[in-house]
Amino acid sequence: MIKEVPLAELTLRKYEKPYKSNERELIRKICLSLGLLQTGDGRDVVVDVLAVLINASKRKKELTSDEIKAQVEKYREENSLELNGIAESNIRRQLKRLADLMIIEKKNNLYRITEFEPLGKIFEERIEKFLLPQILERIKEYFGELEKTE
Repeated sequence: MIKEVPLAELTLRKYEKPYKSNERELIRKICLSLGLLQTGDGRDVVVDVLAVLINASKRKKELTSDEIKAQVEKYREENSLELNGIAESNIRRQLKRLADLMIIEKKNNLYRITEFEPLGKIFEERIEKFLLPQILERIKEYFGELEKTE
């Protein structure tokens, strides 16, 4: 049996407007909205990984995975969160997920927000204008092929 592997995958969700939220809650909603986090998911270290990279991006700083892990630990402690999910392997997995969505990039074992751009611009240019149209076009191709079989 052949396993179907998607060439690209995108989950988008709409939540209420962002009223009076702190930085971590805003990043959490972004992760939920982009399918990086599931509703009610207690294992939310991806939020902290992204927060650390956003804060480093403000200083135009690139980080190793070890630096990210250390800063995630500190960030979670500052926010009175348990230190679950911060194993090196899980940090690397979250980095890969962010890179797959083109939110971050890796060069010479250093990670950064893609080109130090604001997340809104990254979303618009890389997801909304690049990835989403490709996915929609392929879905339309399947509809077209289905219509040929009728």
